[in-house]
Amino acid sequence: MKFPKTSRRKVVGGITAAMLALASGTVTAQADKPLRIGFSMARTGMLANATPSQLNTYELWREQTNARGGMNVGGTKRKVEFVIFDDQSKPDQAVRIYEKLITDDKVDLLLAPWGTPFHLAIAPVLEKFKFPVVGNTAASVALRTVKPGYIWFPTSAIPDRIGVELTAMLKSQNVKSVAVLSNVLPFTKEIKNFLEPELKKAGITVKVTAEYPPDISDMTSTLTQVKQANVDAVLALAYPGDSVLYAKQAKELGLNNPLHFVAIGPTDAFFAKAVGATSAEGVVSIAHWSPRAEWKGSQAFYDAYVKKFGEDPDYLNSALAWMSLEILETTVAKTGLDKEKMRAMISSTTFDTINGKVKFDGVQNSITPTAFVQTQKGKLQIVWPASLASSKFEAKKGW
Repeated sequence: MKFPKTSRRKVVGGITAAMLALASGTVTAQADKPLRIGFSMARTGMLANATPSQLNTYELWREQTNARGGMNVGGTKRKVEFVIFDDQSKPDQAVRIYEKLITDDKVDLLLAPWGTPFHLAIAPVLEKFKFPVVGNTAASVALRTVKPGYIWFPTSAIPDRIGVELTAMLKSQNVKSVAVLSNVLPFTKEIKNFLEPELKKAGITVKVTAEYPPDISDMTSTLTQVKQANVDAVLALAYPGDSVLYAKQAKELGLNNPLHFVAIGPTDAFFAKAVGATSAEGVVSIAHWSPRAEWKGSQAFYDAYVKKFGEDPDYLNSALAWMSLEILETTVAKTGLDKEKMRAMISSTTFDTINGKVKFDGVQNSITPTAFVQTQKGKLQIVWPASLASSKFEAKKGW
């Protein structure tokens, strides 16, 4: 059957209008549909005291994103909804959760859990399901063994690099002798394994070296040895919980060494609250971020975090969490939810973040320097390396 020309134009026009209406309806439906983003977090168990600064950062980002109308997903804004499970501080539990998030909950995107063992544990799941995740709170030379493609690590706080840079900082302060105390958890144990050979090469004497379990409740005997050794610097390779124990007992025993390095803990607001502002003053720790004007958005992030939570963000973990969100958001705005397009973009793009530019060489950030901060007058200042420093190192004057 043949339609007259005028009729054919009406039919084609009608079909086109219907298709446009259908497409418009689809876009509207997508915009009205929440963007479901899943992750696990240690809300209970041994690591629960370490995770609030990361979870707070996620929550701040969601709040700001939704206030802007939602996350840009390939040109369509969608409100963000979190799907969160407690991994109970157990990496094997995180593995089950992430598989469930992908297969049962069918989330649109994933965020990272807290800590190196958890990132390493979920990497095979992400590879299996071809589901990209921008990591954050993970640091280990073992990260380099992860198959590239579906997980990336923006931190520069890698143990072998920490060993080199911490030794260089100690030399710059004319440190001749140290005590090295290490929690046996993977990250801090790795730092010790790389640090001690570097100290030896630099001619810095290790007068005391000791390891302790994660659940340690008393460091008195070890710290008594440290006091008797009269070293220039004490290097406490601690996690958040034992960082507080170390500081309190160092104060009790009068460890008045001019340099105290505490690996993880002092960059989080809980540390000064737990040990007191005077005790926190002068402690050096691992971090490569501060609210610097030359890093786009860094001051705005700091101000927003303080306004919402009434305390400073963690200069390591909060910053890393926000960086991972910036990278994810920039990517999804261009690729939508196509996982292979996301993978390709994250693997090849240089991103602007609150910690400067980030580009991944395989799985690892190849740009950001390894750095250390020190609490000075209640604020964290980058004191190493000189290229990033916002202040000069100051000797610790008691507890």
